[in-house]
Amino acid sequence: MARVLTPRAEDFPRWYQDLIAKAKLADNGPVRGTMVIRPAGYAIWERMQAEMDNRIKAAGAENAYFPLFIPEGHLKREAEHVEGFSPELAVVTHGGGKQLAEPVVVRPTSETVIGEFMAKWVDSYRDLPLLLNQWANVVRWELRPRIFLRTSEFLWQEGHTAHTTREDARAYARRILHEAYEDLLVNVLAIPVQVGLKTARERFAGATATYTLEGMMGDGKALQLGTSHELGQNFGRAFDISYTSAEGGREHAWTTSWGTSTRMLGGLIMCHGDDNGLRVPPKLAPVQAYVMVVKDGEGVGEAATRLHDALRDAGVRVALDDRTDTPFGRRAVDAELRGYPIRVEIGPRDLAAGNAVVVRRTDGSKSPVPVADVVGVVRAALDADQQALHDQALASRQARTHEVGTLTEAIEAAATGWARVPWSVVGTKGEAEANAQGVTVRCLIRADGSVPDSEDEPDLVAILSRAY
Repeated sequence: MARVLTPRAEDFPRWYQDLIAKAKLADNGPVRGTMVIRPAGYAIWERMQAEMDNRIKAAGAENAYFPLFIPEGHLKREAEHVEGFSPELAVVTHGGGKQLAEPVVVRPTSETVIGEFMAKWVDSYRDLPLLLNQWANVVRWELRPRIFLRTSEFLWQEGHTAHTTREDARAYARRILHEAYEDLLVNVLAIPVQVGLKTARERFAGATATYTLEGMMGDGKALQLGTSHELGQNFGRAFDISYTSAEGGREHAWTTSWGTSTRMLGGLIMCHGDDNGLRVPPKLAPVQAYVMVVKDGEGVGEAATRLHDALRDAGVRVALDDRTDTPFGRRAVDAELRGYPIRVEIGPRDLAAGNAVVVRRTDGSKSPVPVADVVGVVRAALDADQQALHDQALASRQARTHEVGTLTEAIEAAATGWARVPWSVVGTKGEAEANAQGVTVRCLIRADGSVPDSEDEPDLVAILSRAY
């Protein structure tokens, strides 16, 4: 396996590209910066999507769909918003063989078009809160694309809500942050995340506060895995999202937006992958157990089918590989690359001894297990390995996070991992200095690890690192 993939320690970016290609997760699209997500990759995204969708609905939001094309004038109605997105916009100037009277933008995000319809749908305080989500594609013209991490077109969900008060909007933005995003990333993707507040410099264009979830990747860099934004009344005023209050006055709504994307797939690869390929957490894995016929004959095929059916009936997501016309070694390598949590291998010798071999992807262990015990062993291993992946990632993050007291030390520490430094030591001037050296303030947290309301709170801790 050593040369199937470039070793991570030798060239991490090359390892990442090798893994995506060899595991058949995705390919580059025909237009620069676009991607084709192959079935193996899309199956993982579908699981992420389903788990996220359930959490968003549990928080009370409803799914809708809004247009791909947005009139250019809509973006200009919120000046900071269009300024923030201007370098990334894809603009359509011709359609049907004619020049358009007004150019249209291929959506980079949907605050402006959804704001127009919120204004249309909201009249009274009784219409609020209005909690919407959409699953869609967006286009942001990337100069340095990388599959899953930064592509000109990507898939995501974006939520947009309107509320009667700032407090209600903030509470909902935080609810999504923790109950949907953090819960999914930690408990399903097994990625420990640092949840915090973005600085004004890093804040979403048009927002009054941006909350983020940052994960440490296998090379020590940070990856932003999701964000939730308070938009204040900025979009409420720009699009006249207003309502009649209980007292009879006319008020502008307070709005939020929040999103996660196929970037989570890139994070999954870089957080958990090893030199043998992907390692998919069992709760997320489309295939949790992969039953493999080593060599057919002597009742092996029938025994493998019975094991497959028993695992399926026990609630395990299982697949059967009985392609004995393909060498077993090649099939095993492919299974390692795909990151199936458990392989159950059975051949004539194993069956003669009444056993199957259970191989765990997380630690590479192989154990002969009596056929009658396979289901119980597999279910226990899935639970244990879900936790093990999280614990390994957390231990790695802790080992590569350094407590420092100066900006210089923080920038040095960011060469190999994360730095924790008092925000008062960094400040806006120090943040600009760090940025000039390729280091960013990923987020601000309170001393107790909780998420602050403002970067002006005393005694905040800044997390600095290099990032994707």
